[in-house]
Amino acid sequence: MKAASSLRNVAPVSRVPFADLSHQWNPIATEAMAELRQLFSDSAFSLGPWVERFEQSVAGYLGTPHAIGVNSGTSALHLALIAAGIGPGDEVLLPSHTFIATAWAVLYVGATPVLCDVEEGSGTIDVADAERRLSSATKAIVPVHLYGQPADMAAVESLAQRHGLTVIEDAAQAIGATYDGRRAGTLGKFGCFSFYPAKNLGAAGEAGLVVTSDGAAAARMRALRHHAQSERYVHAELGFNYRMEGVQGLVLDHKLRLLPDWIEERKGLANAYAERLSHLPLALPRVAHKDHVFHLYVVRTPERDALRAFLQERGIETGLHYPVPLHRQPCFSALDLDRDSFPVSDRYASECLSLPLFTGMDKAQLDYVCEGVLAYYGKS
Repeated sequence: MKAASSLRNVAPVSRVPFADLSHQWNPIATEAMAELRQLFSDSAFSLGPWVERFEQSVAGYLGTPHAIGVNSGTSALHLALIAAGIGPGDEVLLPSHTFIATAWAVLYVGATPVLCDVEEGSGTIDVADAERRLSSATKAIVPVHLYGQPADMAAVESLAQRHGLTVIEDAAQAIGATYDGRRAGTLGKFGCFSFYPAKNLGAAGEAGLVVTSDGAAAARMRALRHHAQSERYVHAELGFNYRMEGVQGLVLDHKLRLLPDWIEERKGLANAYAERLSHLPLALPRVAHKDHVFHLYVVRTPERDALRAFLQERGIETGLHYPVPLHRQPCFSALDLDRDSFPVSDRYASECLSLPLFTGMDKAQLDYVCEGVLAYYGKS
């Protein structure tokens, strides 16, 4: 793991972007471009050998027998819910503090999302709160490994076993994280990943993945992503155009080889932030459940908006993940719920501020961000 002192030291800066994705591309550019020429020569644009190679590589990395490449993390969640047999009349537990795609997939299959509050220390699903929201219609739970940290999977699995629920992990932000020696996304029945370009493992566009140890479910999802074709032009059920592009499989396979080093780099950056900012009146991210791969470095403060404006004036870009919880989204206004029963989600939404943290971030950039935060609190 890189310590603060091992970060590259370069000339002082006056601006820090929220992310710089060129640092994921530059190390693979030469080899990837040579293969891209072959891919174009072979016209292997949809699925094909490069997608298959990535599926094999990522399955080995995650330690799962089946990995199905798709066109987005949202599609991965959708296929997993279908394969789990979730449909109209069913209820699915999920946290209110998450990106909305977690809930979209539930609505796509005609089920009802049952929103739950989150833990104060991690922002991941509060399993005790989820248990209070159970009903006879509850069929599944979708823990979200938020910001790169696994949810409390021991509690999730205990709840699922006691009530016969299918566990579908939303690991969109947590590829590479571990929990009790297993990779996030491989602890439940299904695990779903996003390779949106800004993720720790980012595609050159949109892409996603669903993994499972269930061979029959994997075969069904492979067919469903390809218009439900079990054989050419024979469609057994309603299918979807969720195929991963060959270009994405190629790029992801090259980047996957560098992911372990990138994760250690992110942890080193997070440690450096903690060393510099721990004495401030900020709630800093911490490892609450075994591991954290720091897709995002999210601090919390009631002065979030003022701090964000202060940093913006100094050329420091920040993010909000996420400023409107699901229980307060207009599209869920018809849900029968007590909108004041999610106090922790509401606090996260009003207080969260994501500081820059990205592969290739150097010491000068990190120092500049820290100096800006310190200056806001009069500590510079």
